[in-house]
Amino acid sequence: MKNIGITVYGCEQDEADAFRALSPRFGVMPSIINAPVSEVGAVSAPCNRCISVGHKSEVSASILLALKRAGVKYISTRSIGCNHIDTTAAKRMGIAVGHVAYSPDSVADYTVMLMLMAIRNAKSTERSVEKHDFRQNSVRGKVLRDMTVGVLGTGQIGKAVMERLRGFGCHVLAYDRSQKAEANYIPLDTLLQNSDIVTLHVPLGEDTRHIIGREQLRGMKQGAFLINTGRGALVDTDALVQALETGKLGGAALDVLEGEEGVFYFDCTQKPIDHPFLLKLQRMPNVIITPHTAYYTEQALRDTVEKTIQNCLDFERSLAHG
Repeated sequence: MKNIGITVYGCEQDEADAFRALSPRFGVMPSIINAPVSEVGAVSAPCNRCISVGHKSEVSASILLALKRAGVKYISTRSIGCNHIDTTAAKRMGIAVGHVAYSPDSVADYTVMLMLMAIRNAKSTERSVEKHDFRQNSVRGKVLRDMTVGVLGTGQIGKAVMERLRGFGCHVLAYDRSQKAEANYIPLDTLLQNSDIVTLHVPLGEDTRHIIGREQLRGMKQGAFLINTGRGALVDTDALVQALETGKLGGAALDVLEGEEGVFYFDCTQKPIDHPFLLKLQRMPNVIITPHTAYYTEQALRDTVEKTIQNCLDFERSLAHG
């Protein structure tokens, strides 16, 4: 197959470097565009049927229509999830959408790190040290080995988290919508009732939006911890704030947050933060917030770029073979 072109939107410098370094090996010519895809920017891709977008910007029906008019037939998002793309509109317009699968190690490592930080009161300790208060925390930490961890969703990342947890010697429970008939797989309400830590690894869809809501939070163990490195909307944030304020939960560590768009990935040091819960959560000593960064490793970057290129090649081959 002759060289094909790929237009890569919303490309940061390290991503651009990776695309330029890896593309020749696949016989691909990338057109790198720093700006995210938009209706106006769609005119930049009239010659390339395949494009790549990042997960940081929404791809709406109006943008998809502009892309279709520009000749785009395939979109590969550089993310595991596609919830930032109007996939219903894409299907209606005849635009195929693909996603990438990168090594689960990055997110799995980060998830366990957040667990350890949460149960050892790392946030309050760090804040005290920054003020040169070197006294020990008034609340003693917990040992992961002594705890039961409930894993919601056992795809690649969920399984990688479970493998790491077994190394700590803690008891692991699992819930998956496929209802796997294996040891330690239990119904969701049973998992919530028996877990000292609950960690979320299910994809976001209409059936999983607010999978942790008021009822589920009420069903969790008193003083339990919630970890979310999946998607923010898996959790009803209003209900979560109330559960933290009343002491129902012992703490939370959130790498993703409902309504994070327009805040995460932006420098907000010189402007007010327009988010109904973020500032309140940040003020809580038992809540850790990080800006959707669990995936952000060199390994994940390489995997993402290679898979994006391969997705586009596979699509072109499918067209060639009709």
